[in-house]
Amino acid sequence: MVLMKVKFDLKKRVKLAQGLWLMYWVAVMGGVLIFSMGLFFKIELRKRSEMMDNNESHFVPNLLILMGFIACGVNAFGGKVCHDSLDAAKFAKWKPMIKNFLCGCILFNVLLFITALLCFCLRLSLQFTLAEGLKNGMKYYKDTDTPGRCFMKKTLDMMQIEFRCCGNNNFRDWFEIQWISNRYLDFSSAEIKDRVLSNVEGKFLMDGVPFSCCNPNSPRPCIQHQLTNNSAHYDYDHHTEELNIFTRGCRDALLSYYGGMMNSIGALVLLFTVLEVAVTAGLKYLATALETISNPEDPECESEGWLLEKSVKETFAGYMEKIKSLRQGKVEDGEGGEAQAVATVS
Repeated sequence: MVLMKVKFDLKKRVKLAQGLWLMYWVAVMGGVLIFSMGLFFKIELRKRSEMMDNNESHFVPNLLILMGFIACGVNAFGGKVCHDSLDAAKFAKWKPMIKNFLCGCILFNVLLFITALLCFCLRLSLQFTLAEGLKNGMKYYKDTDTPGRCFMKKTLDMMQIEFRCCGNNNFRDWFEIQWISNRYLDFSSAEIKDRVLSNVEGKFLMDGVPFSCCNPNSPRPCIQHQLTNNSAHYDYDHHTEELNIFTRGCRDALLSYYGGMMNSIGALVLLFTVLEVAVTAGLKYLATALETISNPEDPECESEGWLLEKSVKETFAGYMEKIKSLRQGKVEDGEGGEAQAVATVS
């Protein structure tokens, strides 16, 4: 039983071919957009690679770049086929390739759908990568004289200012690490010496944050040190002074940034997949409509187009039979080769 059969006359076939040609070139532009988005996302990941401990995965952006590149080639070829379908002589050279091309398009559409799902799932892996990377980055904040880490302070400060965040989970993360280098500490001061000696690991810890945590919207000058000591500042309560410093953690801010980006790209890829499915179905209708013209010498005669020559169940069963026959053929070839080898040895 033919699935979704439609009758076509010359006028309908011409309109279908022209519409598909236009849709294919729109899809080429969509492929360029996906390629560009993948490249943009890859650059954004590399810009903050240090914040991810250089362990970020570039699989998804690389896949987007690849799928965008393939999309441009596939849709340009499809557009050429639709353009030449209006001329019987030109279409004859494409006719033997269409079946394989349609199978390739179906596989490509499946890969596009998987790519969209991966875009939505990337947030989970980024969450763990950012958590570890930011934690290590904060430890190296003070190492401005250490090769390989000398730019970590600037990177963290610029990130906290840009994303209006402070610390990994929140600003209190800075209380648990020494973020001021020993070279800038006056060890002749009794207060500093007591703080260092009172710490088991010999670190200088304090309830303070770097300047980049300061919120410019604060109505009072920024309070960076002794944040939890209300008596150290006039008219101050650290429980209510939310505008003084950024209270949002940088991991959450970066996850929102990258997550929003990937959700937008994933939605774009899903829409593009719908477009690809539409042009693939349209090309199948066009190919079958041109193949079933009853009188090739009379281009104005009617023809029939369809999506599947049989029902979905029968088509699937046919494909499974082909796969089984291919497997059996390989097994028989292997057994034949072994028997020939034994005969040669004997």
